[in-house]
Amino acid sequence: MSSNRYPIIYVRGYAMTASERDETAADPFCGFNVGSTVYRATVDKNAAAQKFVFESPVVRLLSEYGYQNVYQNGLDILDPDWKTPPDDTGRDVDGIASTSIVIYRYYDAGSALLGDGQARDVKTYATGLGQLILRVRDLVSQHPGAGLTKDEFRCYLVAHSMGGLVVRAFLQNHALGTPEARASVDKVFTFATPHNGIDVAGINVPTWLSASEMNTFNRDKMADYLDTPAAADGRVDCLPAGIQPSPERFFCMIGSNRGDYEVAQGLSRMFAGQGSDGLVRIDNAALWYKDDAGKLKPTARAFTYRSHSGFFGIVNSEEAYQNLVRFLFGDVRVDLWFDVDQVALPPDIPKDADVDALYQVELLAAPRGKRWYLSRRVAEEDSPACRTHKELTDAANPGNKSIYLSTVFLANRAKVDPNRRTLAYAMTLGVRVPDYQVNKKFWLDGHYEGSSLYRDTLIIEMEPPPEGSTSHQWNVKYGWQTDTAGQASLPISYQQVIDGKLEFVVPLSQQGAALSTPGITGRVRLQVGAWS
Repeated sequence: MSSNRYPIIYVRGYAMTASERDETAADPFCGFNVGSTVYRATVDKNAAAQKFVFESPVVRLLSEYGYQNVYQNGLDILDPDWKTPPDDTGRDVDGIASTSIVIYRYYDAGSALLGDGQARDVKTYATGLGQLILRVRDLVSQHPGAGLTKDEFRCYLVAHSMGGLVVRAFLQNHALGTPEARASVDKVFTFATPHNGIDVAGINVPTWLSASEMNTFNRDKMADYLDTPAAADGRVDCLPAGIQPSPERFFCMIGSNRGDYEVAQGLSRMFAGQGSDGLVRIDNAALWYKDDAGKLKPTARAFTYRSHSGFFGIVNSEEAYQNLVRFLFGDVRVDLWFDVDQVALPPDIPKDADVDALYQVELLAAPRGKRWYLSRRVAEEDSPACRTHKELTDAANPGNKSIYLSTVFLANRAKVDPNRRTLAYAMTLGVRVPDYQVNKKFWLDGHYEGSSLYRDTLIIEMEPPPEGSTSHQWNVKYGWQTDTAGQASLPISYQQVIDGKLEFVVPLSQQGAALSTPGITGRVRLQVGAWS
C-alpha cells in the first residue's frame, strides 16, 4: 500500500434542468456511487454471455484502498452541526482521516429540494470549491492519525464533465479562491471534461444560450471564467504557465463511444457527431500546456470506448477506475510515443503527383493479466492519433514525426509481492493503410479497407531498482509478438532525459524493419519515470 493517501474530492458534471439538480441533491454521492453490470462474451461460444460487475468508483475506493466517507448522523462536513465521527474503537477524535472521500455538493443550493431551484455560474461553483478544500484541510490537520499539518496537507480533485471546468476555474482564475487552497491540490483527474467547450453540429454552444447556464461551454465565456485568453485558433484548452499543480499532475480520461449515450433520446450523440463520447468531442476532451521553450505539449491522457454517462458511461467503468487509481497511487509513469522515420507510397502512384493521405495510428495498452485496456485508440472508434502524408514528409517541421499516443501509470507490486518485482504490460501498435489522395482525387487502386501498414504487439517488462537502493539501474526487456512469441526477452538500454526520466527506444519488429511500398518505419519511444 502506498503512503500517498490524500483526501479525494469528487466534483460532478452539469445538471441542466431543475429536476436533474433535484436528483443530484437527493443523492449523497451525486452519482459517483453508481456502478454498472454489463455483458461480455465468454471463451465458450456456445455459452451465454457473462455478467461483468463494476461496483462503482466510490465503493471500490472504500473497499480496496481504505477510504471512508465523511457523512455522520445524516450531516456532511459543511453543516454547522456536523461532528467528527468516532474512530474504529468508538472513541471520539478530532477532524477527519486523510483517507476521506468528500463530495462537492455544489448543486444543493440550485435544487428545489435544498435551495431555490436556480442554477449558478461556474465562478460561484469554483469559489465554493476553494472553500471546501480549506474546510477539508482544517479537519484533516486536526486528525491525530493523519500526520499532516495545514502546510503539508494535499488533496486530489476528481471531476466529471463540467466538474473539470469548475476545477480549472478555481485553479486558473485567482479571483475565485485563495493561494492556500490552490497550493493544497496535488493531482487533478478529469473524466470526459469539455476542456475546449462543446460543439453542436460543428458549432460551439452560443453565448446567448443562457438558460440554465447552457452557455457555460461557449469558448468566449470559458475564457472569461478560466481567466485565460483564447489561443489564435480560439481554443481554451491550454493550461497557463505557473499553474498549481503543475501540468504533469493533470490526467484526462477520454471517451469514444457515442453510440450508447441516450440523453435526449439520442439527439445529443447525433449533434455531437462522430469522434465524440455522445456529448464531448474527443479533440475537446484533453489539456495542453507550453514548456519553457514555448512548445505545446500534451498532459497525460488515456482513451476508452465508453460514453459520456449512462449504463456504459466513462465514470462507472473499470477502465477509467484503473487509470484513476494508478494515477493517484501508482509508482511508475510511462509516456508512449511513436516516432516515424519514413513513409513509402504505393509504387503505382506517379512520382511527380500531388499526394496526401491520412495515417491513423492505433494503440491498445493493457497491463499483465487484466481483461481491460488502460488506453484504447482505434480507427473505428474515431480515436486514433493521426498524421497526414504531407505532415510526415515536411522536412521543415520534423516534430510532426513524433506522435504522442498515451500515458500509462503502473503500480509496483514489489511492496506486496517481493517475488514479482517486474511491471509488465502489452501495447498493440497499428498503422492503418490510408486513403490516398492523388492530385486532389481519391486514389483507390490497390487499397484494401481495414488493412494495415504495420501491426504488432509489444511486450514490455520493467524491473525498477530495489526499494531503498541508491542505484538508478532499471532492468527492462521487450519482445514483439511476431519476433519472440510474445516474450519480453530482449534487453534494451536507455538514456536519461529531462527531470530524471529514462527514455527507452524500441525498434519496430522485423516485419516493420524493411520499408515496403506502401509502408512505414519508425520506433516506439517510452519515457519512464518514478511517480508519486
